[in-house]
Amino acid sequence: MRAGRARPLRAADMKKDVRILLVGEPRVGKTSLIMSLVSEEFPEEVPPRAEEITIPADVTPERVPTHIVDYSEAEQSDEQLHQEISQANVICIVYAVNNKHSIDKVTSRWIPLINERTDKDSRLPLILVGNKSDLVEYSSMETILPIMNQYTEIETCVECSAKNLKNISELFYYAQKAVLHPTGPLYCPEEKEMKPACIKALTRIFKISDQDNDGTLNDAELNFFQRICFNTPLAPQALEDVKNVVRKHISDGVADSGLTLKGFLFLHTLFIQRGRHETTWTVLRRFGYDDDLDLTPEYLFPLLKIPPDCTTELNHHAYLFLQSTFDKHDLDRDCALSPDELKDLFKVFPYIPWGPDVNNTVCTNERGWITYQGFLSQWTLTTYLDVQRCLEYLGYLGYSILTEQESQASAITVTRDKKIDLQKKQTQRNVFRCNVIGVKNCGKSGVLQALLGRNLSRQKKIRDDHKSYYAINTVYVYGQEKYLLLHDISESEFLTEAEIICDVVCLVYDVSNPKSFEYCARIFKQHFMDSRIPCLIIAAKSDLHEVKQEYSISPADFCRKHKMPPPQAFTCNTADAPSKDIFVKLTTMAMYPEDQYRDRLSRDMGHTDRIENLRKIWVFLKTAFHARLRCMCTCNRCTFCICQNFLNSDLLQSVKNKIFTAVLNRLRAGVAEWGAMLLADDEGSITHQVHAVHSVEDSIFMESSHGPLFLEARHVTQADLKSSTFWLRASFGATVFAVLGFAMYKALLKQR
Repeated sequence: MRAGRARPLRAADMKKDVRILLVGEPRVGKTSLIMSLVSEEFPEEVPPRAEEITIPADVTPERVPTHIVDYSEAEQSDEQLHQEISQANVICIVYAVNNKHSIDKVTSRWIPLINERTDKDSRLPLILVGNKSDLVEYSSMETILPIMNQYTEIETCVECSAKNLKNISELFYYAQKAVLHPTGPLYCPEEKEMKPACIKALTRIFKISDQDNDGTLNDAELNFFQRICFNTPLAPQALEDVKNVVRKHISDGVADSGLTLKGFLFLHTLFIQRGRHETTWTVLRRFGYDDDLDLTPEYLFPLLKIPPDCTTELNHHAYLFLQSTFDKHDLDRDCALSPDELKDLFKVFPYIPWGPDVNNTVCTNERGWITYQGFLSQWTLTTYLDVQRCLEYLGYLGYSILTEQESQASAITVTRDKKIDLQKKQTQRNVFRCNVIGVKNCGKSGVLQALLGRNLSRQKKIRDDHKSYYAINTVYVYGQEKYLLLHDISESEFLTEAEIICDVVCLVYDVSNPKSFEYCARIFKQHFMDSRIPCLIIAAKSDLHEVKQEYSISPADFCRKHKMPPPQAFTCNTADAPSKDIFVKLTTMAMYPEDQYRDRLSRDMGHTDRIENLRKIWVFLKTAFHARLRCMCTCNRCTFCICQNFLNSDLLQSVKNKIFTAVLNRLRAGVAEWGAMLLADDEGSITHQVHAVHSVEDSIFMESSHGPLFLEARHVTQADLKSSTFWLRASFGATVFAVLGFAMYKALLKQR
């Protein structure tokens, strides 16, 4: 890294203009300096005071508009002087090198006067200007150096001559530089080392630039750093020269041919000591820092417009960045972040952004460490609930720098208005919010934790102060990966508007508590009966003895009356992970609220376990073939792992047995069983068309840009139902489908 030609700084990175004030004793040449700069020749007649001069940005070295203001003791009062001092960005104290009295006045009058008018913590930078150097053959620096050492606000001293035009341009360049690239925030002259705030900022920059997290900047990382900061790469010889300079001064500045943090900090100390502050400031401003070494609001919170009824999601590029961030810090390659690895990731943050409740919001491994899927889920949750906080977090990680984007806003997708989704009966969203409603202790927490794959025994280990009201995980619907976000709504007589807004509602009641369903029914009638938000009722704790609910009608009759799916039995008191069927149903209802899904579900879910198992087979197979090939490990994220888990589970045998059992039962029962079912359906009669194959259609949903596309299927008439050959054909087709799918998997596995 070297001090190259810096790229033009953005307006957000610098001051809009620079105001330079010239003060000093009478007749030291203040006005002559200004007029010599403007006219490029020494004026024969010098007025008592020059008018304010504005130099356009395109003719200044730093490309910033500059205002030069003269002070005349003869024409201006003390009050006017104080006002000018308060408006100035930098002050040049002019003295005559041949006039010892004017030099003494620098410390006896001007510096104390200026300091009285400025805050101690924000002193104005000062430039000492020794004019009339053409009249003497000696330098005044011997006298000035002790003064510079005494006052840290003095940036530099310049000896010049208005008559000979010596160092006139340099004088005003240094004045600009003192404003745009001040030394004060970076360096302590007394201790001759960088200040803690500067070290902290550069350390964060180093960690962001160390993309492989090995503690050094290799040649590729140094070149990337040089290019994004200075728009110019480093030649191989230049890289070696930089390393040799570091090796010469500190022993541990270079390790394994890479620049260490100590070496990186040493280089910037060297730049500052040699007066090349602009190099360090260019780096700091490129990474979002202001003059106080704080990250600017413009950097952390870029403008992002979110219309009403729209949500925010991370796009593909953001997920790739987060995946690389996860892999960078997952040093042991166990697909989970240990507490130390997570702490290392957050070293670029000013604070720890995640609390202990995050471990109960997303998936973790057996040791309670956040997994890869849990990591992405937490970012998805933050983006959905608080996109400004997500932008801030991405800013700390250096998203816009590493991806070379304008800002973090490029990582966000703002979804379209939900009304358009309902009109078109399709959605582009990938995150769906489900509000979980019920009385206290009805089992809502169990539903949330079941989404994360935790049974009752694991839930009992959760501390009360670590509980979370949110849970988020991926769910596969017709082979598409979607995020389901569950929000536990506290029991209340009336829900707020924010508690009503969601994509689907989960009403939970306790089958062992006779008073719990009444609350669900009341909330449904108050807020959701006339809305377009689909609802699903969960009969929680179904492993316990079911009691009659103290309500006018039973939960099943209530669902039938309001054309909802029947109550779904659910329990998390299982030996393995709880079933995720209800989460697939909730996500599907959220995706297709207007696709008559509730009607189909109410007819099919009560008596079609056979077809539900066929749907499971399809989801597993489609998941496997759509998954991205990544590794041959147990990461549960690749095709190999998904299929292995499927083959090693009891599901395959269970589905096979249920299919054969269902076929035999159908052959025995024949027409009588289906006739009874059709008569039990209060929404139609046996003379209507019976959509008995809707669940079969659901199980073979095909992806399409226009929403779900059904494969062509015959409507089954009453005559078809009476024929046992229909069921033989259906079972035979299902068997062939499963065998073909398994053969495809074996072929794919063999290729790997």
